[in-house]
Amino acid sequence: MKLDAVEFIRRFLLHVLPAGFVKIRHFGLLANRNRRQALAVCRLRLSASIPDIDPLLTAQQKAALSRSCPQCRCGTLHVIARYSAVEPASPNSALLCATFKSS
Repeated sequence: MKLDAVEFIRRFLLHVLPAGFVKIRHFGLLANRNRRQALAVCRLRLSASIPDIDPLLTAQQKAALSRSCPQCRCGTLHVIARYSAVEPASPNSALLCATFKSS
């Protein structure tokens, strides 16, 4: 589509917010707060199935998803620090288990 310069600038400026307005980026169906529930409702209404991501993952990614907390055996284990055999962890450091809920 070809546009005159004036028409292009007019259309471009439709996206510029007036002074004092704030752009809301995370709003609607894909807002982080209710994304999982909203997508589930959309799939239900569209009679769509949940896509199988298994063929898209590498072996390393599949192994990372299957790791669970060694203490409570629930959730996914996220590595936040690694200690080598040369520098052992201090004896006072306890194994902490934290659960995060996304609801």
